Amino acid sequence: MSVIPCEKNEELKKKIEDFAEVLRTEAHTLGDHGLEEQEFYNSGLFRGAIERLRGQFSATMRPKREFVRNVLNYMQDQGYIKDWSSAGEANRHDYTVELNSGRTAVIELKGCLDGNNTNIFERPPHAHEFIIWSVCTNPSADPQHNVWSGIHVRLSAEIISRSQRVDGLLIWDMVCGTIGRPCPKLQENPGRITEVAENRLPPPCVYLLPATIPSPRNNPHPPAQALKNVEILAAFHSCFKGRDEELNYVDFKVAHDGADTVRTTTVKRNGHVAHTTDPPLFAERRTVMSGVVGH
Repeated sequence: MSVIPCEKNEELKKKIEDFAEVLRTEAHTLGDHGLEEQEFYNSGLFRGAIERLRGQFSATMRPKREFVRNVLNYMQDQGYIKDWSSAGEANRHDYTVELNSGRTAVIELKGCLDGNNTNIFERPPHAHEFIIWSVCTNPSADPQHNVWSGIHVRLSAEIISRSQRVDGLLIWDMVCGTIGRPCPKLQENPGRITEVAENRLPPPCVYLLPATIPSPRNNPHPPAQALKNVEILAAFHSCFKGRDEELNYVDFKVAHDGADTVRTTTVKRNGHVAHTTDPPLFAERRTVMSGVVGH
């Protein structure tokens, strides 16, 4: 098993690499810049155009926000949530959702989870539930690397060090189920698609985190929450044809090792460990001690 069922499309990756090479070697033949080949590459025109495109792709949030808006509107129309609103740029979160029970859920929107932006979040005081929603629109990204990096390397560290409770993680966007990111859930049953605006969406990947902050002394190994206790994730799961055996349960085990706090992150799915790691300091200490004992 893996931390997330889907994986990057190697065939698409190869096509991207091949096209990038063609673009790199034939760019001087495009447009009406009037420069000879050597002049074109020496001028910085090609590099500048690439950097401008990169900036435009990374800076714009409009397609992501349109996707989220369409999804939340669909959930409201179908009766899975009562209402929702955009929190605006003045807040450290993105969306507030009024749940059918009257509880308030807050959503923080992130990208592919492997960057420093994942570390920047703040659970607002009025939130009964707080989740992070990963919208990774880069079809050449590696979902398995990004998800593990986000959960273990970044989120767990912030949760523990800053006592910032995160109730769950939703990994789901408009690339899911497309040729750029084939979804195993649809390969087994294509009828599980839900049409929302122009998107044909597979069930989302849902990760449930502990309800309390891990602490080496007082709370060393809190378990993941049950789905019924995180109403916003239960709404996504039910609305978009999720199956209980696909739910992911994440727990963190923490302990002191000298002056350091070390942690083990474990993701379980359908009763089995999908991915885990040992604290490196513990692993190293065991190796050293076994070597001494061996003498």
